[in-house]
Amino acid sequence: MSGPAKTLQWIEEALSPYGIRLRGVVNFEAGGGPVLSDGRHAAAVILLGNIGGSIWPPFSEWRKTYDGPDPLDAFSKAMILPLAKEMGATAYFPSDPPWQPFQQWAKRAEGMSGSPLGIFIHPQYGLWHGYRGALGFAEAIDVPQAATFHACDHCREKPCLTHCPAGAVTAAGFDVAACRNYLRSDVGQATCMVEGCRARNACPVGAEFRYPAEQLAFHMQALAL
Repeated sequence: MSGPAKTLQWIEEALSPYGIRLRGVVNFEAGGGPVLSDGRHAAAVILLGNIGGSIWPPFSEWRKTYDGPDPLDAFSKAMILPLAKEMGATAYFPSDPPWQPFQQWAKRAEGMSGSPLGIFIHPQYGLWHGYRGALGFAEAIDVPQAATFHACDHCREKPCLTHCPAGAVTAAGFDVAACRNYLRSDVGQATCMVEGCRARNACPVGAEFRYPAEQLAFHMQALAL
């Protein structure tokens, strides 16, 4: 095995113990990619992230010895940066400037579109996935182009639009302020903050990948801030 397949296998095997999965590849025209550490433009980026609760057990264990800020971002960097150095790649993270267009990359890598909750919906994983980083390379990585599939267009009942107790999820978009105000209320603290976002939980796509209760509470706490 050589070339792109070996590169992808190497990354997969290195990051799998930490619950970080390959999330697709984006190739760029000359000069169209992000800047690499040597000043050139990347010809390809490999997206990395979690699928369902894949990241939660190793992250929870790692967090026992970490008491700093932004623990999930810190965990992602601790796992991805050594691999980037070993492979001669440049690492990018959604939390770091200069802000990279992770959402645009995700559209190209996995053919996804946005949902009324403001989260990209995956045809298989639904709303239960995330992007933790990316690796940039000077050479293109030849992989099949992902087909675009917008799961929301195939959902007749659209339960996400009727299950939000704050009325924050609508066909027009996600009202972040309304959501946060509800989460800070007594009823919000007793419902969504404990059980997870009701609108998100109501989505039928990828329900088997739903985050475990502890991970739901972690993300809800971050949203409520």
